[in-house]
Amino acid sequence: MKRNWNTLSQLSNGLYAVQDFERAAYRLVTEQVLYAADRGSRVAYHLVEAHLEDFAAALAPLGIRLERNAHHRYVVALPAHGEGTPVSLEETLLLLVLRQRYDEAIRQGELEEGGEVLVELPVLQEAYPALTGRPMPDVGQLRGLLRAMRRWGVARLLEPEPDDPQPFHLLVRPAIVEIVGATWLQRLDQHNRDEDEDLADLDDADTDLEADDATA
Repeated sequence: MKRNWNTLSQLSNGLYAVQDFERAAYRLVTEQVLYAADRGSRVAYHLVEAHLEDFAAALAPLGIRLERNAHHRYVVALPAHGEGTPVSLEETLLLLVLRQRYDEAIRQGELEEGGEVLVELPVLQEAYPALTGRPMPDVGQLRGLLRAMRRWGVARLLEPEPDDPQPFHLLVRPAIVEIVGATWLQRLDQHNRDEDEDLADLDDADTDLEADDATA
């Protein structure tokens, strides 16, 4: 680490305590993205932004690198090794669909304030089966998946007004560009291989049963 937390705390003239630096580093590891626009992460974001090299040096031994997007004002922690984080096939597919919708919005110049993209439920219901070849999760499952995705900082839900026919509104967040990349395609490929192996095991089991029936 370039400078330890004690040194940085002293240099802040009492503005920040050691615990502030520790909490900000922990949040980077656990939440992965800090947005300046979010009330809950605003203080941590500014602390990391002001001492980016120190936080980068502190997290480097963990195999984590930091990327700062000055335009949309967020800092993202990118682990070199993601094998320890279990991700379901449903989460993987939805994240890839959201990334596709985000890229399309960029091409169409449809970014909202802060670099977010509004994806309405009817659009998602059309895009999901077209891109994945699978049926769209129902609204309850989708809401659960999107809430789980808060851990990556790539999407957030907005609850509708009482007279709004939509069950919720979905905003895809700009850090999805850094987070959902080649690694997620590798995850999808692994899920596909796992499914093929499961089908092969079922075929083998059926063959064994047929052989047992023939012997009997």
